[in-house]
Amino acid sequence: MSLYTFYRISKPSAERVPEDKIQSTYKSLRNKTFWGATAAYSLYYVCRMSLSVVKQPLIDSGTLTAGQLGIIGSALLFVYAVGKFMNGFIADYCNIRRFMATGLLVSAAVNLLMGMAGLFYSTIGLSTMLLFIIFAVLWGINGWMQSMGSPPGIINLSRWFPLSKRGTFYSIFSATPYLGEFLSFIITGIVVSAFGWEYGFIFSAVGGLAGAAIILVFMSDTPESKGLPSVQVLSGEKMRKMDTMPTAQVQKFVLRHAGIWIIAASSAFVYIAKYAVAGWGVLFLQKAKDFSLENATQIIAFSAAFGVVGTVLAGWLSDKVFKGDRVKPAIVSGILSFISLDLFLFTEGSYMVNIFYVALFSLATGVLYCIVAGLMAVDIVPRKATGAALGIVGISSYVAAGIQDIASGYLIQGYTKGAEDISTASYDFGPVSVFWLAATLIAFILPVICWKKMRPENNRIDTDPQN
Repeated sequence: MSLYTFYRISKPSAERVPEDKIQSTYKSLRNKTFWGATAAYSLYYVCRMSLSVVKQPLIDSGTLTAGQLGIIGSALLFVYAVGKFMNGFIADYCNIRRFMATGLLVSAAVNLLMGMAGLFYSTIGLSTMLLFIIFAVLWGINGWMQSMGSPPGIINLSRWFPLSKRGTFYSIFSATPYLGEFLSFIITGIVVSAFGWEYGFIFSAVGGLAGAAIILVFMSDTPESKGLPSVQVLSGEKMRKMDTMPTAQVQKFVLRHAGIWIIAASSAFVYIAKYAVAGWGVLFLQKAKDFSLENATQIIAFSAAFGVVGTVLAGWLSDKVFKGDRVKPAIVSGILSFISLDLFLFTEGSYMVNIFYVALFSLATGVLYCIVAGLMAVDIVPRKATGAALGIVGISSYVAAGIQDIASGYLIQGYTKGAEDISTASYDFGPVSVFWLAATLIAFILPVICWKKMRPENNRIDTDPQN
């Protein structure tokens, strides 16, 4: 069997489900597919966030510097940016069950190899430069594998859910990264504290293998592959006028649309702030506020947990509380994210106080991201070009996150006062904190001041075929 045959979208099954069992079978398979993809995608993030948990022990042991860790972290983000764009197009033609499972299996293998490399470094004495190169290459490979998670997860919504239900289930699926981060910071943090940083990668690999098993057991590719009619037939969904337009025409409209590029820029700054806290928050709490590794990971885990709340609440707040107004919730959530991050970075506080700061920041940032990169984008972009729009927003977001990782690493390293024992060095997080706060401010100001040019009524597609 060739790779093309193995990964291509499933053919309709020759065996048909009996008429009286169609609806019950459809709902059962649909729910299993959705929740299987959702659970597995949260475990994708366990395999993605392992490096963030082990930064402090790597630095304190003299194994790697903050600058080197920034480069390693950016390797994933830069590759992920390109991979998410390309794999979005590829996954449309694929068996999403096999495609998604492959990405997570290889991501788990990468984490296992990094853990094993760490054990070899500790026992037989690999050079730190060789370990740095191994980590950078493997983490870059992990970036591509990670980009195989989101596209099939989103595609499962279009293959199994009618338009009337996709919004609700999309918001639930979009919250899974925060759940994965929460699991990673809590459980992986405990493992690292108990056994060492090498075992943080090994535990993450076990989580990835569990996620791949969930995909293979619960997910199905298409209703037709299970002997069911298409989702359009099952739901009685009618074709819309936009669905009859050539995809290329709609995509060209999106590529020329200034609004989607404004959204992409705003999303890029949101990702700078979001990944700053997720990627460097544990180290900041240990070095700037003297928390233990266990307490620091727990605090940042609450950031992830409340990101779930913000993401799920965003649509309800915009539609119900603000009556469809996208600007007001963007302003409110943007101001809250800026104030809470400022308090987190520049004030002292107890364990509970810092949990409050990061929880408020993540909740507000979750709302802001969903409003700007989600609802504003949906308002101004035709549904047929959603993939193109998400590709533009995705690649800009993760390129920015990668630049952030490098810039943050070197800003932290450059303002660190050395000591004979690196674990006792004095860290100055002032410059990098200003960088993170500036990104938070721009993230919500940019779409707010440009919204008049982005409003749906200002967006028209010329449907004249001669044009």
